[in-house]
Amino acid sequence: MPNTDSSNAQPGEKLYTIGTVAKLTGVGAITLRAWERRYELIQPVRKQSGHRLYTRRHIDLINRITALTSQGMRISQIQPEMLESGTSSDRGDVASEDVWRNYLDDMIAAVIAFDESRLEQVYNNVLSLHPIELVTRNLLKPLLVELGLRWETEKGSIAEEHFFAFYLRNKLGARFHHRSLQGDGPRLLIAGLPGEFHEIALLLFALAANERGYRLLILGANMPFQELPVVAAKAACDAIVLSGAMEPSNGLLSNGLRRLVKESDIPVFVGGQVSVSACNHIHRAGAIALGHDLETGLQKMEDQLARDAA
Repeated sequence: MPNTDSSNAQPGEKLYTIGTVAKLTGVGAITLRAWERRYELIQPVRKQSGHRLYTRRHIDLINRITALTSQGMRISQIQPEMLESGTSSDRGDVASEDVWRNYLDDMIAAVIAFDESRLEQVYNNVLSLHPIELVTRNLLKPLLVELGLRWETEKGSIAEEHFFAFYLRNKLGARFHHRSLQGDGPRLLIAGLPGEFHEIALLLFALAANERGYRLLILGANMPFQELPVVAAKAACDAIVLSGAMEPSNGLLSNGLRRLVKESDIPVFVGGQVSVSACNHIHRAGAIALGHDLETGLQKMEDQLARDAA
Protein backbone atom coordinates (compact mmCIF):
# COMPACT_ATOMS: atom_id res chain seq x y z
CA MET A 1 0.00 0.00 0.00
CA PRO A 2 1.48 3.38 -0.96
CA ASN A 3 2.82 5.53 1.80
CA THR A 4 2.05 9.18 1.01
CA ASP A 5 2.19 12.19 3.25
CA SER A 6 -1.55 12.71 2.72
CA SER A 7 -2.47 9.50 4.55
CA ASN A 8 -2.05 10.93 8.03
CA ALA A 9 -3.43 14.06 9.66
CA GLN A 10 -1.13 16.54 11.35
CA PRO A 11 -1.88 17.51 14.95
CA GLY A 12 -4.73 20.00 15.00
CA GLU A 13 -5.40 19.64 11.27
CA LYS A 14 -9.02 20.05 10.16
CA LEU A 15 -10.80 16.86 9.11
CA TYR A 16 -13.79 16.58 6.78
CA THR A 17 -16.40 13.89 6.26
CA ILE A 18 -16.67 11.90 3.04
CA GLY A 19 -19.97 13.65 2.26
CA THR A 20 -18.37 17.09 2.49
CA VAL A 21 -15.41 16.02 0.35
CA ALA A 22 -17.75 14.54 -2.26
CA LYS A 23 -19.62 17.85 -2.56
CA LEU A 24 -16.41 19.87 -2.85
CA THR A 25 -14.61 17.67 -5.38
CA GLY A 26 -17.55 16.34 -7.37
CA VAL A 27 -16.31 12.79 -6.77
CA GLY A 28 -18.98 10.58 -5.19
CA ALA A 29 -18.54 8.71 -1.94
CA ILE A 30 -18.71 5.32 -3.71
CA THR A 31 -15.93 6.39 -6.07
CA LEU A 32 -13.79 7.69 -3.22
CA ARG A 33 -14.10 4.33 -1.44
CA ALA A 34 -13.13 2.52 -4.65
CA TRP A 35 -10.07 4.71 -5.10
CA GLU A 36 -9.06 3.74 -1.58
CA ARG A 37 -9.84 0.01 -1.59
CA ARG A 38 -9.30 -1.05 -5.18
CA TYR A 39 -6.58 1.33 -6.36
CA GLU A 40 -4.98 2.35 -3.04
CA LEU A 41 -4.65 5.96 -4.19
CA ILE A 42 -6.13 7.62 -1.09
CA GLN A 43 -5.64 6.69 2.53
CA PRO A 44 -8.14 8.65 4.64
CA VAL A 45 -7.93 9.02 8.37
CA ARG A 46 -10.06 6.35 10.04
CA LYS A 47 -11.86 6.90 13.33
CA GLN A 48 -12.33 4.08 15.81
CA SER A 49 -15.92 3.89 14.59
CA GLY A 50 -14.59 3.17 11.09
CA HIS A 51 -15.76 6.47 9.59
CA ARG A 52 -13.48 8.04 7.00
CA LEU A 53 -12.17 11.57 7.49
CA TYR A 54 -10.20 13.63 4.99
CA THR A 55 -7.67 16.46 5.24
CA ARG A 56 -7.07 19.38 2.89
CA ARG A 57 -4.18 17.38 1.43
CA HIS A 58 -6.59 14.57 0.59
CA ILE A 59 -8.79 17.08 -1.23
CA ASP A 60 -5.79 18.29 -3.25
CA LEU A 61 -4.92 14.68 -4.05
CA ILE A 62 -8.46 13.93 -5.25
CA ASN A 63 -8.37 17.02 -7.47
CA ARG A 64 -5.09 15.82 -9.02
CA ILE A 65 -6.64 12.43 -9.73
CA THR A 66 -9.68 13.98 -11.44
CA ALA A 67 -7.35 16.21 -13.46
CA LEU A 68 -5.55 13.11 -14.78
CA THR A 69 -8.79 11.29 -15.59
CA SER A 70 -10.13 14.37 -17.37
CA GLN A 71 -7.06 14.13 -19.64
CA GLY A 72 -8.20 10.67 -20.68
CA MET A 73 -6.14 8.54 -18.31
CA ARG A 74 -7.93 5.53 -16.83
CA ILE A 75 -8.01 5.35 -13.05
CA SER A 76 -6.28 1.95 -13.17
CA GLN A 77 -3.30 3.58 -14.92
CA ILE A 78 -2.71 6.17 -12.20
CA GLN A 79 0.10 5.35 -9.82
CA PRO A 80 0.82 7.11 -6.49
CA GLU A 81 4.17 8.38 -7.79
CA MET A 82 2.34 10.24 -10.58
CA LEU A 83 0.40 12.17 -7.95
CA GLU A 84 3.51 12.97 -5.95
CA SER A 85 5.52 14.04 -8.98
CA GLY A 86 4.49 17.34 -10.49
CA THR A 87 3.64 18.82 -7.11
CA SER A 88 7.14 19.60 -5.88
CA SER A 89 7.96 22.11 -8.60
CA ASP A 90 4.49 23.67 -8.56
CA ARG A 91 4.16 23.99 -4.83
CA GLY A 92 7.77 24.46 -3.91
CA ASP A 93 9.30 23.39 -0.65
CA VAL A 94 7.76 23.43 2.81
CA ALA A 95 8.81 27.03 3.38
CA SER A 96 6.97 28.12 0.25
CA GLU A 97 3.85 26.23 1.33
CA ASP A 98 4.01 27.97 4.68
CA VAL A 99 4.10 31.36 2.97
CA TRP A 100 0.94 30.60 0.97
CA ARG A 101 -0.71 29.12 4.06
CA ASN A 102 -0.04 32.38 5.90
CA TYR A 103 -1.56 34.39 3.04
CA LEU A 104 -4.58 32.09 3.13
CA ASP A 105 -5.00 32.42 6.89
CA ASP A 106 -4.74 36.22 6.69
CA MET A 107 -7.41 36.44 3.99
CA ILE A 108 -9.72 34.02 5.80
CA ALA A 109 -9.38 36.12 8.97
CA ALA A 110 -10.28 39.25 6.97
CA VAL A 111 -13.32 37.53 5.45
CA ILE A 112 -14.53 36.24 8.82
CA ALA A 113 -14.24 39.79 10.20
CA PHE A 114 -15.87 41.25 7.04
CA ASP A 115 -12.86 43.58 6.91
CA GLU A 116 -12.57 44.70 3.28
CA SER A 117 -9.64 47.05 3.89
CA ARG A 118 -7.61 44.22 5.42
CA LEU A 119 -8.64 41.90 2.60
CA GLU A 120 -7.54 44.51 0.07
CA GLN A 121 -4.21 45.00 1.82
CA VAL A 122 -3.34 41.29 1.86
CA TYR A 123 -4.54 40.65 -1.71
CA ASN A 124 -2.66 43.62 -3.17
CA ASN A 125 0.48 42.63 -1.29
CA VAL A 126 0.36 39.10 -2.71
CA LEU A 127 -0.24 40.40 -6.25
CA SER A 128 2.74 42.73 -5.94
CA LEU A 129 4.98 39.73 -5.24
CA HIS A 130 3.54 36.94 -7.39
CA PRO A 131 2.01 36.54 -10.88
CA ILE A 132 -1.75 36.20 -11.10
CA GLU A 133 -1.53 32.56 -12.26
CA LEU A 134 0.32 31.61 -9.08
CA VAL A 135 -2.04 33.65 -6.91
CA THR A 136 -5.04 31.95 -8.51
CA ARG A 137 -3.65 28.44 -8.02
CA ASN A 138 -2.10 28.83 -4.57
CA LEU A 139 -4.43 31.34 -2.91
CA LEU A 140 -7.76 32.15 -4.59
CA LYS A 141 -8.86 28.60 -5.40
CA PRO A 142 -7.85 27.23 -1.95
CA LEU A 143 -9.61 30.18 -0.31
CA LEU A 144 -12.84 29.45 -2.17
CA VAL A 145 -12.58 25.81 -1.10
CA GLU A 146 -11.89 26.82 2.50
CA LEU A 147 -14.93 29.08 2.63
CA GLY A 148 -17.02 26.28 1.17
CA LEU A 149 -15.71 23.92 3.83
CA ARG A 150 -16.55 26.43 6.56
CA TRP A 151 -20.10 26.66 5.27
CA GLU A 152 -20.48 22.88 4.88
CA THR A 153 -19.27 22.25 8.45
CA GLU A 154 -21.41 25.13 9.82
CA LYS A 155 -18.31 26.97 11.05
CA GLY A 156 -18.90 29.74 8.54
CA SER A 157 -21.86 31.40 6.89
CA ILE A 158 -23.33 32.14 3.50
CA ALA A 159 -22.62 35.80 4.24
CA GLU A 160 -18.87 35.06 4.30
CA GLU A 161 -19.01 33.43 0.87
CA HIS A 162 -21.12 36.26 -0.55
CA PHE A 163 -18.85 38.91 0.94
CA PHE A 164 -15.71 37.41 -0.60
CA ALA A 165 -17.41 36.48 -3.88
CA PHE A 166 -18.58 40.09 -4.37
CA TYR A 167 -15.11 41.40 -3.54
CA LEU A 168 -13.33 38.97 -5.84
CA ARG A 169 -15.84 39.47 -8.66
CA ASN A 170 -15.09 43.19 -8.61
CA LYS A 171 -11.32 42.62 -8.56
CA LEU A 172 -11.41 40.10 -11.38
CA GLY A 173 -13.86 42.22 -13.35
CA ALA A 174 -11.55 45.22 -13.15
CA ARG A 175 -8.59 43.10 -14.19
CA PHE A 176 -10.54 41.67 -17.09
CA HIS A 177 -11.66 45.15 -18.15
CA HIS A 178 -8.01 46.19 -18.47
CA ARG A 179 -6.90 42.99 -20.17
CA SER A 180 -4.94 42.98 -23.38
CA LEU A 181 -7.08 42.82 -26.52
CA GLN A 182 -4.16 41.93 -28.77
CA GLY A 183 -4.52 38.15 -28.63
CA ASP A 184 -4.59 36.30 -31.94
CA GLY A 185 -5.67 32.89 -30.68
CA PRO A 186 -9.04 31.16 -31.14
CA ARG A 187 -12.11 33.15 -30.12
CA LEU A 188 -14.06 31.67 -27.21
CA LEU A 189 -17.64 32.33 -26.20
CA ILE A 190 -17.71 31.89 -22.42
CA ALA A 191 -20.94 31.64 -20.42
CA GLY A 192 -22.50 30.09 -17.35
CA LEU A 193 -24.89 27.17 -17.71
CA PRO A 194 -28.62 27.96 -17.50
CA GLY A 195 -29.56 28.34 -13.84
CA GLU A 196 -25.91 28.86 -12.84
CA PHE A 197 -25.29 32.15 -11.04
CA HIS A 198 -21.73 31.60 -9.81
CA GLU A 199 -19.31 33.67 -11.90
CA ILE A 200 -15.99 33.40 -10.04
CA ALA A 201 -14.80 30.20 -11.74
CA LEU A 202 -15.92 31.60 -15.09
CA LEU A 203 -13.90 34.78 -14.59
CA LEU A 204 -10.81 32.88 -13.40
CA PHE A 205 -10.98 30.71 -16.51
CA ALA A 206 -11.42 33.77 -18.73
CA LEU A 207 -8.39 35.51 -17.27
CA ALA A 208 -6.26 32.38 -17.63
CA ALA A 209 -7.43 31.94 -21.24
CA ASN A 210 -6.65 35.58 -21.98
CA GLU A 211 -3.10 35.08 -20.67
CA ARG A 212 -2.71 32.28 -23.25
CA GLY A 213 -3.71 34.56 -26.11
CA TYR A 214 -7.33 33.51 -26.59
CA ARG A 215 -9.80 36.14 -27.73
CA LEU A 216 -12.85 36.20 -25.48
CA LEU A 217 -16.54 36.96 -25.62
CA ILE A 218 -18.00 36.63 -22.12
CA LEU A 219 -21.76 36.55 -21.65
CA GLY A 220 -21.76 35.90 -17.90
CA ALA A 221 -23.94 33.63 -15.78
CA ASN A 222 -27.23 31.88 -16.50
CA MET A 223 -27.23 31.95 -20.31
CA PRO A 224 -30.03 30.17 -22.19
CA PHE A 225 -28.71 27.47 -24.50
CA GLN A 226 -30.85 28.52 -27.45
CA GLU A 227 -29.13 31.90 -27.79
CA LEU A 228 -25.57 30.62 -27.86
CA PRO A 229 -25.31 29.23 -31.43
CA VAL A 230 -26.59 32.53 -32.90
CA VAL A 231 -24.16 34.64 -30.85
CA ALA A 232 -21.25 32.30 -31.59
CA ALA A 233 -21.94 32.52 -35.32
CA LYS A 234 -22.27 36.33 -35.32
CA ALA A 235 -19.02 36.75 -33.36
CA ALA A 236 -17.16 34.10 -35.41
CA CYS A 237 -16.28 32.10 -32.30
CA ASP A 238 -14.15 28.97 -32.54
CA ALA A 239 -15.58 27.26 -29.46
CA ILE A 240 -18.19 27.60 -26.73
CA VAL A 241 -17.05 27.19 -23.11
CA LEU A 242 -19.69 26.72 -20.42
CA SER A 243 -19.14 26.84 -16.67
CA GLY A 244 -21.16 25.34 -13.84
CA ALA A 245 -20.77 24.66 -10.14
CA MET A 246 -24.26 23.54 -9.15
CA GLU A 247 -25.99 20.28 -9.99
CA PRO A 248 -27.89 20.96 -13.24
CA SER A 249 -31.65 20.57 -13.51
CA ASN A 250 -33.15 17.40 -14.99
CA GLY A 251 -32.75 17.23 -18.73
CA LEU A 252 -30.40 20.23 -18.97
CA LEU A 253 -27.46 18.15 -20.14
CA SER A 254 -29.22 15.20 -21.78
CA ASN A 255 -31.57 17.41 -23.81
CA GLY A 256 -30.48 21.06 -23.75
CA LEU A 257 -26.74 20.50 -24.06
CA ARG A 258 -27.19 17.81 -26.70
CA ARG A 259 -29.32 20.23 -28.77
CA LEU A 260 -26.72 22.99 -28.35
CA VAL A 261 -23.95 20.70 -29.62
CA LYS A 262 -26.02 19.73 -32.67
CA GLU A 263 -26.92 23.33 -33.50
CA SER A 264 -23.34 24.61 -33.12
CA ASP A 265 -20.71 24.03 -35.78
CA ILE A 266 -17.95 24.47 -33.22
CA PRO A 267 -16.76 22.43 -30.18
CA VAL A 268 -18.65 22.85 -26.91
CA PHE A 269 -16.66 22.54 -23.67
CA VAL A 270 -17.99 22.37 -20.11
CA GLY A 271 -15.84 23.23 -17.10
CA GLY A 272 -16.30 23.69 -13.38
CA GLN A 273 -17.59 21.33 -10.71
CA VAL A 274 -20.41 20.06 -12.90
CA SER A 275 -17.91 18.78 -15.47
CA VAL A 276 -16.67 16.32 -12.85
CA SER A 277 -19.95 15.27 -11.25
CA ALA A 278 -21.77 15.00 -14.61
CA CYS A 279 -18.84 14.04 -16.84
CA ASN A 280 -20.61 11.07 -18.45
CA HIS A 281 -23.74 13.09 -19.25
CA ILE A 282 -21.62 15.80 -20.85
CA HIS A 283 -19.77 13.34 -23.05
CA ARG A 284 -22.98 11.58 -24.08
CA ALA A 285 -24.35 14.95 -25.17
CA GLY A 286 -21.36 15.36 -27.49
CA ALA A 287 -19.63 18.08 -25.45
CA ILE A 288 -16.19 17.86 -23.82
CA ALA A 289 -15.75 17.97 -20.04
CA LEU A 290 -12.76 20.05 -18.94
CA GLY A 291 -12.76 19.29 -15.21
CA HIS A 292 -12.39 21.93 -12.51
CA ASP A 293 -8.61 22.37 -12.65
CA LEU A 294 -7.88 25.53 -14.66
CA GLU A 295 -4.53 24.59 -16.16
CA THR A 296 -5.58 21.05 -17.03
CA GLY A 297 -8.81 22.26 -18.57
CA LEU A 298 -7.07 24.89 -20.68
CA GLN A 299 -4.53 22.37 -21.94
CA LYS A 300 -7.27 19.87 -22.80
CA MET A 301 -9.17 22.55 -24.72
CA GLU A 302 -6.01 23.67 -26.50
CA ASP A 303 -5.20 20.12 -27.57
CA GLN A 304 -8.74 19.54 -28.85
CA LEU A 305 -8.80 22.78 -30.86
CA ALA A 306 -5.40 21.94 -32.33
CA ARG A 307 -6.67 18.51 -33.43
CA ASP A 308 -9.75 20.07 -34.98
CA ALA A 309 -7.63 22.57 -36.90
CA ALA A 310 -5.22 19.91 -38.19
